[in-house]
Amino acid sequence: MRLSLGSVRQWHWISAAVCMVGMLLFAITGITLNHAADIPATPQVTTVEATVPDRLLTQLNALPAGKIAVPDDLRQWLADQAVYPPSSVQAEYDGLELYVAWPGPGQDHWLAIDAELGELLYEGTDRGWIAYFNDLHKGRNTGAVWSWFIDIFSVVVIVFTITGLQLLIRQAPHKASTWPVTALGALIPVLIMLVFIH
Repeated sequence: MRLSLGSVRQWHWISAAVCMVGMLLFAITGITLNHAADIPATPQVTTVEATVPDRLLTQLNALPAGKIAVPDDLRQWLADQAVYPPSSVQAEYDGLELYVAWPGPGQDHWLAIDAELGELLYEGTDRGWIAYFNDLHKGRNTGAVWSWFIDIFSVVVIVFTITGLQLLIRQAPHKASTWPVTALGALIPVLIMLVFIH
């Protein structure tokens, strides 16, 4: 079914409005990712070392080995130490050590508890806002909701592009430069890939 010019324009501006912020975000982070080595960054590293109370060690030693949820009492004690593993993250416990890791965009966190000696070691690394947005661009450690957003955003960008092409086709008879400029836009990346990328 052939869409009217008004319908194409409407789909074009609606898709443009929906994906405008996302396109801006992905364009800017494309530049920051391309120049990641040139952008200075000083990761902020936080380390916590503490001794786990005996009552918590007793609870820990009673747990089965394998993937487990962090017990509530232990989670509360960790919060008192300024360590906050998300409730959705499971720990790995082998009977000797409890290990929890929860990476996120622009940051990494992990903790280990020696179940025999009662020693907690936590390390959190925050690589800053640029790393945060770069990881959003890549979908790194962002979770299912952001992954769905990227997929839906990509579909909207495809609608934006196809309706833009339809508008080009309809305007081409009135603007002689339409197809030379469009062809140039397609040829430049192809030529760079063929000639300069090995």
